[in-house]
Amino acid sequence: MIIEVRREDKSPPAVTESNQLLSSRIMMDLHKLTTLGKVIELGSVTLAADELKYTPSAVSQQIKRLEKEVGQPVLRRQGHRVIATDAGLALAERARRIMVELDAAESELSAIRSGHGGTISIGSFPTLAASFLPKVIKAFASSHPHVKLEIVSARYDDLLENLKRGTTNISFLWDTPWSPLNADGVKAELLYSEESVVVVPKTHPLADEKEVELEQLRDEKWILRTGQHPVMETLRHAAAHARFRPEIATHVNDYQEAQALVSVGMGVLMVPLSAVALRHPDVCVLSLGKEAPTRRVLVARRNGHKYSPVEEAFLSVLHQLAK
Repeated sequence: MIIEVRREDKSPPAVTESNQLLSSRIMMDLHKLTTLGKVIELGSVTLAADELKYTPSAVSQQIKRLEKEVGQPVLRRQGHRVIATDAGLALAERARRIMVELDAAESELSAIRSGHGGTISIGSFPTLAASFLPKVIKAFASSHPHVKLEIVSARYDDLLENLKRGTTNISFLWDTPWSPLNADGVKAELLYSEESVVVVPKTHPLADEKEVELEQLRDEKWILRTGQHPVMETLRHAAAHARFRPEIATHVNDYQEAQALVSVGMGVLMVPLSAVALRHPDVCVLSLGKEAPTRRVLVARRNGHKYSPVEEAFLSVLHQLAK
């Protein structure tokens, strides 16, 4: 079995939805709309032209023709940048949606041409890929040695976008009981629930305890992932239940870095259990017992996608191991 792993770090640019109604009689060139989207994303006709391999004049002409078809401006200047009007935002968002559907259609046609065999494209996130997914791959490979697995490791928003576009047909996602998954065009089912644990240095007074209450750690400093990582919401939710506000020591990019800082006393860490599948030798992992916040690990597909025989076989192995 061939396994290909890719990692995506860039999220697709977000485009604001507009309430403006578009006339169904206007026939617009999708090529001009995607050019508009690139100009809005980069804030510059020149930068958009460079990325699209056009001249700035050619891009400007496309925008002018589009504005003539629409009957109103789609861009306006703001200092050294160009920004979208309400009409421009609406058009760019429509174009983005159309491209998502076209990408999904291309993926499905490719699967039909290949006879539904050969490759399974799977979206995954790092903690799952470091813990549960290798077990699934090993079990599946024993019965399907000639199937190629393409693992696309990405951030949450990218996992959803890849699934909607058809870049992946199966994707692992997660949610929490207090913030359930709500994504248009996606159907998900529960695989298993995973508890959060606390990571402390081996020198910590509670290091020999198998189980602690979060209240016992109210005076600790906490290490968090950078950005709006879901673990931040989990910690704040649990701390609020324990009636304290966590003091943040520092932010880090990944859990291996976080464990290393815990090991030298920079702070303590709350993580999903799978995040410590690869454990630093100088830390201890403590259970929070019945009070532990949980996350739900999900397997998802886009609405309307019919699983191929090899995908069905992969899901069968997946559910057997999840039990």
